[in-house]
Amino acid sequence: MNRLITGLCLWCLGQALVLAAPAEVQGLRLWAAPDHTRVVFDVSGPVSHRIFSLKNPDRLVIDVPAATAATAFPARNQSEGIVKGVRTGKRGKGDLRIVLDLTQATRPRSFTLKPGGQHGHRLVVDLYDPDRKQPLLQLQQLTKARPVSLQKLRVRDLVIAIDAGHGGDDPGAIGRGGTREKDVVLSIARRLEELINKEPGMRPVLIRKGDYYVGLRQRINKARQHNADLFVSIHADGFRDRRVRGSSVYVLSRRGASSEMARWLAEKENAADLAGGVSLDDKDQLLAEVLLDLSQSATNEASVDVADNLFRELRRLGKTHKKSVQQAGFVVLKSPDIPSVLVETAFITNPTEERKLRDKRHQEALARAMFSGILRYFTTHQPPGTHLVAREHTIKRGDTLGHIAQHYQVTLNSLKGFNELTSDRVRVGQKLRIPPSGG
Repeated sequence: MNRLITGLCLWCLGQALVLAAPAEVQGLRLWAAPDHTRVVFDVSGPVSHRIFSLKNPDRLVIDVPAATAATAFPARNQSEGIVKGVRTGKRGKGDLRIVLDLTQATRPRSFTLKPGGQHGHRLVVDLYDPDRKQPLLQLQQLTKARPVSLQKLRVRDLVIAIDAGHGGDDPGAIGRGGTREKDVVLSIARRLEELINKEPGMRPVLIRKGDYYVGLRQRINKARQHNADLFVSIHADGFRDRRVRGSSVYVLSRRGASSEMARWLAEKENAADLAGGVSLDDKDQLLAEVLLDLSQSATNEASVDVADNLFRELRRLGKTHKKSVQQAGFVVLKSPDIPSVLVETAFITNPTEERKLRDKRHQEALARAMFSGILRYFTTHQPPGTHLVAREHTIKRGDTLGHIAQHYQVTLNSLKGFNELTSDRVRVGQKLRIPPSGG
């Protein structure tokens, strides 16, 4: 019994010493995004912290109790975004003070992260412009981001939101050769952007333009701010078994859709734009559910149609991981009013597929496959008010009405009738209006 008590005492003493040991700030990483600068401190364990701003000159002070800075901690010549330098020093008895020298005043937001992936404990500080509004993360702001007035509707470009997954401090999956998912998918996203840019009547929007992280719901919100007609999130899969391979296409699962509906219903007084402009704050629960379900069901149905077209094109390019489109509860697929799909281009953890993902020609082929799937879908599903509905074709040498009708997947009679043509004769340079598909 005495030995047991002695052992317990020694264990408790050891635990107390561990808890009393100061945390160590081991490293610093900086990421500049268009709307903020992210500062990430790697720490040896959980920490508390306090931050405050100083002026003349502008700087941010971060006090970390019971902490030290590693001897290799890069405390000088660190600059990115609005951070032009970093300094550290001791404060009081065993506390650490970190000072960020800034190029301007800032509105900071800080939080800690537990170990995940390849990273341990982290202290994250996001620096926003004080003159800009808080990032649109709240549901109330999210619902107001997408205007729905039809009175000002004009012919417009079809907008495709292209989301390169991960970024910044989040590298995503990493292959055996060191290939990072965040780098590969951004390269593919840029190639898809170029293809869409070249297509008349279509306009791409890159959710992430560089190596920085964008919050998952911020990605949805950015697409809604641009009135996107489609949201495509690009990723590269990873798995512990390096033999697993193949591409996949995902849409939102029913469970994910149900949880998202509950989220919107909790704020139904702000969700009028999801029900055709009908206010939900004076409706009973059942009617509100029906109205939102109609909107969400239409979006999910469109998502499935888009995904089927993308899957068909990717299958032509190579092996797919599954035999059909898959369903999952990914947050980026939860936009209630934008058809959304997620493409896993390959398994970056498979050595063969990792090499292909690094190949610029394969990246181009992936982008072209996705572009073909997108174009195939919108050929038969033109959103009202877009240029795809009011398309034009300029006659080139060798064109015939039959070939033009076949290219745009319309009937010859509808093409002639839409342009009031009485014969099949056309001339080089003549412009023809293309009727909506199915006409």
